[in-house]
Amino acid sequence: MAKIVVDPITRIEGHLRIQAEVDGGAITDAWSSSTMFRGIEKILKGRDPRDAWYFTQRFCGVCTTVHSIASIRAVENALNIRIPLNAELIRNLIIGIQVVQDHVIHFYHLHALDWVDVVSGLKADPVKTAALAASLSDWPLNSSTYFKGVQEKLKAFVAKGRLGPFANAYWGHPAYKLPPEANLMATAHYLEALDWQREVIKIHAILGSKNPHPQTFLVGGMAIPIDPTSQNALNADKIAEIGELLKKAKDFVEKVYIPDLLAVASFYKEWAGIGAGVGNYLSCGEYPLDNSGKREKLWFPAGIILNRDLTKVYPIDQKKITESVAHSWYEGSDAGVHPYDGQTEPKYTGPKPPYDMIDTTGKYSWVKSPRYDGTSMETGPLATILVAYASGHAGAKGAVDMVLKKLGVGPEALFSTLGRTAARGIETLLVAQELPKWLDMLVANVKGGDLAIHNGEKWDPSSWPREAAGSGWHNAPRGALSHWIRIKDQKIENYQAVVPSTWNASPRDEKGQRGPYEAALVGTPLADPSKPLEILRTIHSFDPCLACAVHVMDAEGDEMVQIKVV
Repeated sequence: MAKIVVDPITRIEGHLRIQAEVDGGAITDAWSSSTMFRGIEKILKGRDPRDAWYFTQRFCGVCTTVHSIASIRAVENALNIRIPLNAELIRNLIIGIQVVQDHVIHFYHLHALDWVDVVSGLKADPVKTAALAASLSDWPLNSSTYFKGVQEKLKAFVAKGRLGPFANAYWGHPAYKLPPEANLMATAHYLEALDWQREVIKIHAILGSKNPHPQTFLVGGMAIPIDPTSQNALNADKIAEIGELLKKAKDFVEKVYIPDLLAVASFYKEWAGIGAGVGNYLSCGEYPLDNSGKREKLWFPAGIILNRDLTKVYPIDQKKITESVAHSWYEGSDAGVHPYDGQTEPKYTGPKPPYDMIDTTGKYSWVKSPRYDGTSMETGPLATILVAYASGHAGAKGAVDMVLKKLGVGPEALFSTLGRTAARGIETLLVAQELPKWLDMLVANVKGGDLAIHNGEKWDPSSWPREAAGSGWHNAPRGALSHWIRIKDQKIENYQAVVPSTWNASPRDEKGQRGPYEAALVGTPLADPSKPLEILRTIHSFDPCLACAVHVMDAEGDEMVQIKVV
């Protein structure tokens, strides 16, 4: 039995290590280990709750809005603050375009290279590539001249021996299946997506003053004024600009991303039977379309699916959420505790770097083990779409059925690495198509005379109860995100964040149950264990972002970890 380690496995955010056992050409067991510590919760203690979002949004440089909105919602929940409809719709626009941009970036820049052999594109015929692209959509750049130009750029990279963003991959791996023309097309769209994402995210600059980390969030609403007659407020010109950017976002998703996703997936249908994982799914829902504050009225419904049974969606009972540290480098009881009572007290007992293997019989990760009613749960786009589909969400049902029909597979294919990747595209498509409608709702509300963007009724801390507790939920690009706050004497007494990658990257719990990453890898075939491309495919299908799950800072500047692949 061979043992392999991939470290780090993430392409951009955080340090994730996968340690696996391989026998008979397939993975028989796996362990997910994050090698960095997150301590921002400790920094928040004693601070003003209204300031928490400034700190929590720095959990990550990719999820630039998600911790802001979750933190603010936690404080609003604790203090029973209801925000104006305009503020709710502006928040929807900010977090919605974040989802669209983030998912497209993930597909092309963090996941596509697991399926696309970029160097193979040098063998492509640009004329045939143009014909392939034209058969998929009427995107205006589908010309042989264009693809020839991309091919020349790629050739120049290779000739210099420096592949730039394409440097780290297993080019020529036997698990790659796309023909050269499909590889060239996908590589061209990889480069286009870099320019596209920079443009569409300007919506954050318009509504939030900057990106990353928009600055106009505020407990009780938003800090961007609405005034159709002022150049220093959200006015008709800025709304028109947002509308154009939303159209650009929707066009690329419909004419490039989704066609590419379907084209690539058609060559890898066997992955509809690989990477299923724990089979339990949690989505906290998203996008309120009124200011009632009731989560059962969200556009994407919240809920839980157990044992891959799409006939029943269970409501989320927040009291059933716990975090175990049985295999995590923290002090505390091995048995899970509720986030309100959770602590973040590090206690590292692992090996000193450099090291080849971690002893996984004890503690082996900086990520805790969230559980729902004692059960491992997967969260993310697959959970979002499965819950929506099973709940009868019209858009989700139509999009899922369309994708399944085009790929020629049944609903059981959703529970897989391929299904996880397809669900991300479906969520992107649905949100991209809905965003213009939310902008129209905002315009209609303003035309009706409502210019309110903030509820300052409870802004004065003297009006707060002596003690309060609240949770803030957000269905972030990577799944269910929750922030949990306890307030005492107007200050933060305790703060915990249970993030999507904590759910998915969790190590074993006190019962020995695997986390979703670990479970999804078991049974995965490997064509070449020395080049474990298949591990990348399944883990990247979750879109791991370990910066949200763990953070590290050494004030002395000492080396904390050394990364190697063995």
